[in-house]
Amino acid sequence: MYRSIYVPVDNSPHSLAGLDIAIAIANKTGAPLTGSHVYAARLHDRRFRQMESGLPEPYLREDKLVEQRDIHDDLITRGLGIISESYLDVFSRRCEEAGAACRRVSLEGANWRRLVEDIAGGDCDLVVMGALGLGAVETSQLGSVCERVARRIDRDLLVVRQPEPRAEGAIVVALDGSLRSFGGLKTALELGRIFGRPVEAISAFDPFFHYVAFDRIAQVLSPQAASVFRFKEQEKLHEDIIDSGLAKIYRAHLDIAATIAREEGTEIATTLLAGKSFEQVLKYARERPPWLLVVGRTGVHSDEGMDLGSATENLLRQAPCNLLLSARTYQPRLEQVAETTMAWTEEAEARMARVPEFVRAMARKAVLKHALEAGHTMITSDAIDACLASLMPPRAKEAMAAMGGEGAGKCPFSHLGKNGAPKPHQAFDGKTIFWDNAALERLNAIRDQTARAHTKLRIEKMARRVGQDTVTESMVAAAGGAVSETTAASGRPVTAESEPLAWDEEAEKRVAQVPAGFVRDLTRLRIEAWARKHGYRVVTAEVVAAKLAEWEAGGSEYAPSLGWEDTALEKMKKMPPAIGAVVMQAVERYASEQGATKVTAALLQELLSELQAGRPFHQVGA
Repeated sequence: MYRSIYVPVDNSPHSLAGLDIAIAIANKTGAPLTGSHVYAARLHDRRFRQMESGLPEPYLREDKLVEQRDIHDDLITRGLGIISESYLDVFSRRCEEAGAACRRVSLEGANWRRLVEDIAGGDCDLVVMGALGLGAVETSQLGSVCERVARRIDRDLLVVRQPEPRAEGAIVVALDGSLRSFGGLKTALELGRIFGRPVEAISAFDPFFHYVAFDRIAQVLSPQAASVFRFKEQEKLHEDIIDSGLAKIYRAHLDIAATIAREEGTEIATTLLAGKSFEQVLKYARERPPWLLVVGRTGVHSDEGMDLGSATENLLRQAPCNLLLSARTYQPRLEQVAETTMAWTEEAEARMARVPEFVRAMARKAVLKHALEAGHTMITSDAIDACLASLMPPRAKEAMAAMGGEGAGKCPFSHLGKNGAPKPHQAFDGKTIFWDNAALERLNAIRDQTARAHTKLRIEKMARRVGQDTVTESMVAAAGGAVSETTAASGRPVTAESEPLAWDEEAEKRVAQVPAGFVRDLTRLRIEAWARKHGYRVVTAEVVAAKLAEWEAGGSEYAPSLGWEDTALEKMKKMPPAIGAVVMQAVERYASEQGATKVTAALLQELLSELQAGRPFHQVGA
C-alpha cells in the first residue's frame, strides 16, 4: 500500500476533507504525511507595481512610492509566509491529534508549478488534494491548480470532491483492461479494507460507434469506391465482431477482477455497461453515487507519454464523487488472464502436444504471455511462430521444431529417415552429428527428462572425443551408466558448482545484449546455475534461450520494501523484466542480512562478489 502521502492544503473545505482521508489512510498503513502550502509573494509584488499608477495623488511622489514599495514588500513577504504557516499549523495539529507522523513544507512561487516540482522531487506515492480551492464559485467544476497538478504528476492522485463526509457509498473501479485500471483495482481492494466499504467493478464498451462511422462513410463513398472497399462485407464483419467480441472482452476484464478480489478474500459486484465509456461510467456514478471512483490515469488505447486519457479527463471534471487517478500498474497473472480471455485452436493445441513434456508448461506460458502482449485472444499457429521468433535465435528455433512453424510437425530427431538411416543433426557445439535408430530408441527409453538431456550431452561429447560422427547404441549404454552413477552420488546429474562452464559463440552474443556491468554479470551467473542444474557443461544459445523463456513465463510484480539509492535502482531497471522481481527480492534479503536499510550500488557489488565466489543464488538472505 502507500508508503508516503502528500497533502497540499489551503484551509478550504475540500482541502480539509482531503486531509481527513489522508490521515485515515496513514493510520492504517503507517505512511508519513507531508503537508504543503504555496504562497506567491513575488506575484503580489509585481501586481502592486502594476497598480501604482492608480494610487491617490499624495502617494505618487517619488519618495512616497519608494517608501510604499518597501513597506508593501515587507508586509507581503512576511504576511503571506505567516498565513502559509498558519494553514500548516492546522495540518500539523490534526495529524498530531490522530497520531499520524507528519512533516510540513512552505513553498514560494507559482502554486501548481511548485507543487509539481516538490512532488516529483519527493518519495510520495499518493497525493490527496481538493478538487476546488478558496477561489471556487458556484459554477466551478475543477480548480486550475488541481487540474494542472493532475496532468503533470506520475503518482496516484485522490481528488476530493465531497467536502462533507459520507457514511454510505462503495468504492467503484472502472476497468478497461489496461495495467493502470488493474492497478486501480488492487488499490481499491486495499482502500475497501481500510475504510470498511464494499468494492464494485464496472466496465464499459461501445458497440454503437462503428454504426455511426459506417453510416457517415456510406454517405461519402461512390459506388465504385464502395466496391473496392467491399463496404457491405466490411460492415457485416464489424457487426459480427462487435456483437460477439467486444462484450466478451470487457466481460473478461470483470471476470479477472472478480478472481483477483476473491484471491484477496473479497467478493465484488461487477457490472457491464454498453455505450461511450466516460458517459456510461458518469451515468453509473450519478445514479448510484459511490464514495470513491477509481480510474486509470490513462487507458488501454493511450500512447506512451499521454498525461490523461480522454475518459479520465472527462470524469475528472464531471464526476460527482471523490476520484482516484491510478498511476499504479498491475499485470494480472498469466493464469488469471488465460482462464478468462484466451483460447487455443485445435492446430495450436496439437503443436503444443508435440513439445517434450518437461518443457511444455514453460513453453505454454511463454506463448500465452507473447499472445497476451500482442493482444490476441485466440492462439493460432501463427502466434506460436511469432513467440518463437521473439524468444529464440535461429539455432534455438531449430531445437524447438517440435512446436511446428518451418518444418511444422517435426520431432527433434526427425533427421532419422523412414528406413532408419541417420541424417545430419546439430549437436551441442553447433556441428553436425548422426544418431542411428537403435541409439535413439535407447535414449528415449530414459524416462527422466533431465537425465535424458544430460545423457544426450555426454554421448555427443564422447563421440567428439573419440572422433566418431555417428552415435551408436553402445555409446548410449555407456553414457547412461555414467549418468546413473552421477545421479546416485549427487541426487542430480549436474556438474560441480565450482567447475567453470564454457560458452559458445552464439550464447556469448545473446548474453551480450544484456546491459554490461552488474546486470550482465548476474544474468550470466543465473544462466550458468540453470545450466548446471540441467546437466550442461557448455552454455549454448539453446540454454540461454530456455532460461530466458523460463524468465519470460515466470515474471511477477514486486514492490520494494527497502529504500533504494538511485544508482542501484537504475541498475535494477536494466534487468530483464522477469528476473528483475526475483533479483530485487534477493537483494533486499541480502541488505537486511547485512543490517542495511537502504540498497546502494556498493551493496550490489558486494553481493555480486559473493555470488562470483560461489555462493548459491537461492541462499542469498536465507
